[in-house]
Amino acid sequence: MPMQRGQALDHIRADAAFDAVVIGGGINGLGVYRDLSLQGLRVLLVEKNDFCSGCSAAPSRMIHGGLRYLENGEFALVRESLSERDALLRNAPHLVRPLPTTVPIVPLVSGMWNAAAGFLGRTGRPTRRGALPIKLGLSLYDFVSRKGRRLPRHRFNSARRTRQLWPDLFPGLTCSATYHDAWISYPERLGIELLQDAERAGSGSVALNYAELTQKGGSFVLLDHESDTCLPVSPKVVVNAAGAWLDEVRRSLFPGENAPPLVTGTKGSHLILDNPALARALGGHMMFFENVDGRVCIVFPYLGKVLAGSTDIRVSKVTRTRCEPEERDYILDSLRRLFPAIPVDPGQIVFSYSGIRPLPASDADFTGRISRDHDVLRVDGPVPQFCMIGGKWTTFRAFAAQASDLVLAEIGERRRLDTGTVPIGGGAGFPGQAELARSLQDRFGISTDRAEHLVDLYGSRAEQVMTHCAVAKTDAPLARDLAMTEAEIVWLIRTERVVHLADIVLRRTPLAITGRIDRALLQGIAAIAAAELGWSDDRTRRECNAVTAELSEFHGVSPQHLDTRNKNRSRTECA
Repeated sequence: MPMQRGQALDHIRADAAFDAVVIGGGINGLGVYRDLSLQGLRVLLVEKNDFCSGCSAAPSRMIHGGLRYLENGEFALVRESLSERDALLRNAPHLVRPLPTTVPIVPLVSGMWNAAAGFLGRTGRPTRRGALPIKLGLSLYDFVSRKGRRLPRHRFNSARRTRQLWPDLFPGLTCSATYHDAWISYPERLGIELLQDAERAGSGSVALNYAELTQKGGSFVLLDHESDTCLPVSPKVVVNAAGAWLDEVRRSLFPGENAPPLVTGTKGSHLILDNPALARALGGHMMFFENVDGRVCIVFPYLGKVLAGSTDIRVSKVTRTRCEPEERDYILDSLRRLFPAIPVDPGQIVFSYSGIRPLPASDADFTGRISRDHDVLRVDGPVPQFCMIGGKWTTFRAFAAQASDLVLAEIGERRRLDTGTVPIGGGAGFPGQAELARSLQDRFGISTDRAEHLVDLYGSRAEQVMTHCAVAKTDAPLARDLAMTEAEIVWLIRTERVVHLADIVLRRTPLAITGRIDRALLQGIAAIAAAELGWSDDRTRRECNAVTAELSEFHGVSPQHLDTRNKNRSRTECA
């Protein structure tokens, strides 16, 4: 049974000494936590909110090499990104899958200056990209990933072939180009699996969400926000993986540190749409296309819906963000230009999300010119601090390894294994979606939908989940049209560090992002959590109200939306 919160606090009380403390439970922090734990180090990870609840919950859901980074001359970043993409396809095949991607092209040679300008350090807006520079970029893409190739080479489609494959695309295309990258179904779940891998390593590592590291009298103190418990902590090093909040954490833990900011924040917003016509028009591909301002936008099928994005807006203040109306309109307008005959409107949006990208400090005029690369800065002090600057989802493992190597060198330890070859969570022993689903059906006598759902969320660990569900008091579906069950929610609460109702609705499950959550479903899950976690009626009401407020303020799902979905579900069930 995984370590629960009380056990974690007891472990810290019993032994406050850690080889390293990692601040930040986003993807980079969890990556370092896992890497160092697998090397045999005892590590404490501290996250102020829930794991993968900040920027790490707001990616484009792409695992990619970064085709457009070639414009900035960042060949090393593209090479690393492609290598890490392929590693994730191997190590987490249950969550990371190939994604055919198509670039619609109008001009033939425009954009040749983009790459040259990037090499020369130009920071302004790029010009429209034509067939020739795209061909050169994709050829480089294929060349860099030629060893151990896992995905097909790119191909160009004539205007006629493009129109045959995607008849709803805008007119005037000269051609299109198709290549392959990858997408991730549940990024927050991969974060939880990294945490679980770390603790299974047996090095005594501990991770806490809803907690904070502070300084008191020159010593470090862990504050558990859930119990108001304060515990002394003694680390050899601190890894600052706070992402967009890196500079804030650096100043709070190491007062007197007056260095200039290390991180630049840019805001990215995305929409999830229920638009079957748009989903069909995509034909299983992602469209990687330019908006009128030269910014690259994306749209692809996602969990039965359509994901579209994104914006890239410089921010001066680091705070939680939401997709504003002007960003929503920007994304919707880009879709209307891409597929002019398909109606697209705000009423089709079932969920929106936004986050701040923690990029290296930059004065670039055009945010697309800011590097997505990463670096680690050592800050001297009584306890050395290693600041993780920049990075992106695709390269989290390589970034974690870079930081871990510096920590290992600092404390005089050697690396035991290369994490690039270690399967992640449910990717270990994963035989494939279809084979594992059939096995679950044969063993437990469950429906195809239920088996496919379990495999989709848990990979090779689906059998553990179903074993629990098979002996539970009730394994009833949460709703008639859902494969997720009451017993499954209990499993998540017991094994995945659930503290609040929002942890289940927004991060451990896809119920919110796919537009499935409604008023009755929310209350039903809250009742399960209350019984499992011992919540009072008042606490249960507060948890429901908190999720309702969060959905409304940050995800564009108002209380009226929840009630309307309730009515629609009732009509469907009565039909």
